[in-house]
Amino acid sequence: MERSFKKEVQSLTLGAGETFRGEGILAVTKALLQSGVSYVGGYQGAPVSHLLDVMVEAEDLLGELGVHVETCTNEASAAAMLGASIMYPLRGAVTWKSIVGTNVAADALSNLASPGVTGGALIIIGEDYGEGASVIQERSYAYALKCSMWLLDPRPELPTIVNIVEKGFELSEASNTPVMLELRIRACHVTGEFPAKDNRKGKFSGVDPLPAPAKFDYSKLAHPPLTYVQERRKIEERLPAARKFIREHRLNETIGGDLSEIGIVVMGGLTNSVLRALERLGLADAFGNSRVPLLVLNVVYPLIPEEIREFCASKQAVLIIEEGFPDYIEQAVNVELRRADLQARVYGKDVLPKAGEYSSDVLATGIAAFLKATQPAKIDADAAAATAEAIVTQKAKSASALGPLPPRPPSFCTGCPERPVFSALKLMQREIGPTHISSDIGCHSFATFAPFSMGNSILGYGMSLASAAAVGPNLAKRPIAIMGDGGFWHNGVITGVASNLFNKGDGVLIVMQNGYTSATGQQFMPSSPSARGGGTTGMDIETTLRSMGVKWMRKVRTYGVAKMLATLKEAMRDTARGLKVIIADGECQLARQRRIRVENAEKLKRGERVVRARYGVDDEICTGDHSCIRLSGCPSLTVKPSPDPLRTDPVAAVIESCVGCGLCGEVAHAAVLCPSFYRAELIKNPTIVDRTLFALRRALLGLPSGMPTAPHAGEDIKREAVLDARHSSDRPSAGAITDPALSPSTSPERAVQDSPVKLLIAALGGEGGGVLTDWIVSAAAQRGLPVQSTSIPG
Repeated sequence: MERSFKKEVQSLTLGAGETFRGEGILAVTKALLQSGVSYVGGYQGAPVSHLLDVMVEAEDLLGELGVHVETCTNEASAAAMLGASIMYPLRGAVTWKSIVGTNVAADALSNLASPGVTGGALIIIGEDYGEGASVIQERSYAYALKCSMWLLDPRPELPTIVNIVEKGFELSEASNTPVMLELRIRACHVTGEFPAKDNRKGKFSGVDPLPAPAKFDYSKLAHPPLTYVQERRKIEERLPAARKFIREHRLNETIGGDLSEIGIVVMGGLTNSVLRALERLGLADAFGNSRVPLLVLNVVYPLIPEEIREFCASKQAVLIIEEGFPDYIEQAVNVELRRADLQARVYGKDVLPKAGEYSSDVLATGIAAFLKATQPAKIDADAAAATAEAIVTQKAKSASALGPLPPRPPSFCTGCPERPVFSALKLMQREIGPTHISSDIGCHSFATFAPFSMGNSILGYGMSLASAAAVGPNLAKRPIAIMGDGGFWHNGVITGVASNLFNKGDGVLIVMQNGYTSATGQQFMPSSPSARGGGTTGMDIETTLRSMGVKWMRKVRTYGVAKMLATLKEAMRDTARGLKVIIADGECQLARQRRIRVENAEKLKRGERVVRARYGVDDEICTGDHSCIRLSGCPSLTVKPSPDPLRTDPVAAVIESCVGCGLCGEVAHAAVLCPSFYRAELIKNPTIVDRTLFALRRALLGLPSGMPTAPHAGEDIKREAVLDARHSSDRPSAGAITDPALSPSTSPERAVQDSPVKLLIAALGGEGGGVLTDWIVSAAAQRGLPVQSTSIPG
């Protein structure tokens, strides 16, 4: 798991009379426990991944309350969990990332919303919209409208969030309708406090189970002809009941102001941004007091006609602040005002952008345009417009003063096991030419950026193989589909693999097996090395594929670039039709670093041997063409000025962020580049064997320069192995062993030996022997050593 909440979970035990302090995700979990839920579940995805993480880490506490926790394999599975609330008085909550997760759950949601629920059903969705989003730019509002499910969008402050969660269950039960609650990333991580209440057990739960199953009730099934009756009930019974509850419990808020002729209707989740924009325009203070009256919609669907009419009755103009498109709320407000024959003019997407994230700058500009158009009394609208213009201008001036900043596109983490696969793909396409590559959602989609720039489509999580189904038959060369192990279990095993096998398809599927849903914070999945509660899951991708009938399958360690390259070429050139599967196996490097950091700390405490590998580049061997950088894209591999004054091209260099994965050496070997990479090992608590070998090597290499022949007592040993092009991190060190102080770029000139060193370089064809000879002659000459060479043809 990316982040541990073990310490914070203790705050979930707080009761009445105590104050809860923490961030939004924890507050939501506390509100669930205070609401008496019987079950929780979901599928990870930003910005609500940590909600599921908190639930898992609080499993002991939830168990005491009889709450069942389910880590679902996809969002459809999570949505189907809410079926427990159709027939039974069980409160349940599920969570996922929207809009993509809501798309996956759509079928279950429709069939849940049609018959309605008996127990409160809450769907907590991470509304991942805006410039920082990792998915397509769509809103969840349309699903609420389509299914007639109520949509909550709480103001991002802890007391409001907690109240809306608790009232969400009551609203669901009062109207027999599932309720969606959207949380933007700011709401998930906002910090604050609220008065805690006692946690309570559900009416029925794991510790107080239902006495008997429900009796058969056909009216609870989403099945024609009852679906026609259920549709009428949504409009004639549930909608009025929901509006009555929302109004009676005052779920929406009004913030008063002295500028009574104008007003702003704002989605609850945008309230803080609006208040900040008003503050910058001099129309609000830092404590949330505004001169412009605000109607804060903590419930964005359904709207309450009476609240809209009352707020707008005495106003000449109102501004609707609704992020995203279409302008559902703006249209609905216009309709209500016309029906009530109220003449307040409605502004919205005419002064604000029609789509995109509403940041404080955007809102300040839009509100200033609204003020300039309406010219309310008591304020200087032109001055407000000038302030907004100054905000934008100042930012542009600051950017200009800084000058152009180097771009920093997203990329794989240092040492990511997926990067070597794309290095191999790049080398493969050099040999056999380009082919269609279907990408997928996950870390591997970073390969769509430079230096790989691979991927012809991304159609959904686990959809890569299915998206290539119509490409293969119409392309002369086999298409390649790439998906992660998370995508495989989420959707790919059925949508992709089963469909391909059923239709006797062709193509190559690469499954990135790193053991976790890494992009969302290292959560467990069916093929993780260990299960959520300990032990093993008992499932693996290879066995699953073989049981489905996959005949051609290879499992390759990701860091073995040469082996991966050979396997890819074999898959592409195989004349037999059928699905070819390559399981690219390599543990997520972030998860590995977190794991070994703890393991190594424990070893050091026990006085045990710990070895840390690092890589470097020999400045004098590096040719400076930087193919290694273009082929690996490693963020730890960069350039620096050449120490040789006769060479103007910069040389490659490895910086301190290196994690010792060995990709640089593997790429150099697979692509037949210059053998300039070396591997260094830092050994803590060295053994007698380590010390003996180190002393021997240091003596052999240090005698000519008069260096000491053994390390000081207790000294940690650095052992540096000069790599040839065949070296990688998973093989024993090869080549000459030197001390780092004697690396070629820094060593003193070595004394001339009494007898000459003679080298015979045999080359079969080409000019490789001559090139190597020139390198050796140049290296010796630069050190002032007498050297000569000759060439014997044939």
